Amino acid sequence: MTAFIIFVLLNIMAASSGSIFSPGDWYKNLNRPSWQPADWVFPAVWTVLYLMNAFVGWLVWEAMGTTGLGWWAMAIYVIALLLNSAWSAIFFGLKRMGLAMIEVGLLWIAIVLQGIIFFQIVPLAGMLVIPYVIWVSIAAFLNFTVWRLNPEAPESAM
Repeated sequence: MTAFIIFVLLNIMAASSGSIFSPGDWYKNLNRPSWQPADWVFPAVWTVLYLMNAFVGWLVWEAMGTTGLGWWAMAIYVIALLLNSAWSAIFFGLKRMGLAMIEVGLLWIAIVLQGIIFFQIVPLAGMLVIPYVIWVSIAAFLNFTVWRLNPEAPESAM
């Protein structure tokens, strides 16, 4: 039970970046696509994804800890959490849409690797990473679209 609480806390820490660096007026004044999800969707989806991510991390930890492939699984898990946390700071905090696009690409790669490694250890854990990959894919496309819709924004330069 203690390990599960640690995984939940790790995910809460990563999620806190979204609270610290929130969209604000800068983002609301940008041109955004008509297909962008409603504002309430983001915290709802992220809450579910972070809870699922805590659960899958715990499943893999319980199965292998840091022995063998478990070490790599936990390393990529932490890297993905750090990248996830950094995106809000880059996009909303620094207002660097281009840099955030590169960062979200790295995040996507890390999550896909997490899913592949997790699947090898606990197949259910690997499958439960799929919604995370899908949502980050949507977020990456939204990042790209907002960046492209606002070429005049000085902050959009890399």
